[in-house]
Amino acid sequence: MRRYLSLMESDFPTELGNTYRAMENSNNVYGLNQGERGDWAATLDGVEIIDPAAAFDHEYLYWVGCAGSFDDRNKKASRAVAKLLQRADIDFAILGPSELCTGDPARRSGNEYIFQMLATQNIATLDGMGVKKIITQCPHCFNTLKNEYPQLEGNYEVVHHSQFLMELIDSGRLDMAGATLEERVTYHDSCYLGRHNDVYLAPRNVVGSLAGIDLVEMPRNGTKGMCCGAGGARMWMEERIGKNVNTERAQEALGTGASRVAVACPFCWVMMDDGVKGEGREDVIVQDIAEMLLESLESEAVQLPTSAIDFEPGI
Repeated sequence: MRRYLSLMESDFPTELGNTYRAMENSNNVYGLNQGERGDWAATLDGVEIIDPAAAFDHEYLYWVGCAGSFDDRNKKASRAVAKLLQRADIDFAILGPSELCTGDPARRSGNEYIFQMLATQNIATLDGMGVKKIITQCPHCFNTLKNEYPQLEGNYEVVHHSQFLMELIDSGRLDMAGATLEERVTYHDSCYLGRHNDVYLAPRNVVGSLAGIDLVEMPRNGTKGMCCGAGGARMWMEERIGKNVNTERAQEALGTGASRVAVACPFCWVMMDDGVKGEGREDVIVQDIAEMLLESLESEAVQLPTSAIDFEPGI
């Protein structure tokens, strides 16, 4: 029904038409210059942008996504993920300008033409380079690459950053000694991570690995969690009927008394952050789990040597 309305009748919200044009003309949902897609990594050392014409000689491709590449709030998550991967000595690289939107918003809203246009180009790039393993930070990219690209012969080992970070912590490759967060935190489930892919424990375990944390749940959580209001391409449409979904969800988060709201999705970050600010609660921080983890690791107290220093006489 969505495809019929979108492709045959052109019956879709006006603002969604702008998104379609952006995806078709600029290869990203924001309509921004693809040449700037890797600029978020400019301040980091050692993040390599790969030439798609060359063979991929790294273990992992870090798929950043449109939001992680262009949205100022989510660039923080991109940098945090990259720093954590470097901290764990993971061999990875990014595509930068050669990474196109996965096409998720187009398929969700019925524009199969744009979805397949973007997907086939991405698959050609990935297969041409020989990419086998992909780390994503966006559950929408994760779901599309993992579950929908195989329909077009694009088969890869795809892992969400919450799962990968949990593995790094469990294996000891990320040393959590001294990582402390003395705050009450609530985690908001992303629909495309939880409900669509049954990833519930990984993000909670990542946040729960921080010493001193008080992790509390909202009334609707896990398999009965509530959408932030951005899924199914709703991120690119306006809500005009009733109470905004993100307002309802933000009120639930604030009702837990948490000083931080943890998310594992760029769309959830924007919606929850806007919802919390809309309630006048500038004191409550909305953060991706990667940034929360990195902040705790980087704020470890510097321990001075306890052993006595022997000085030679006369000095």
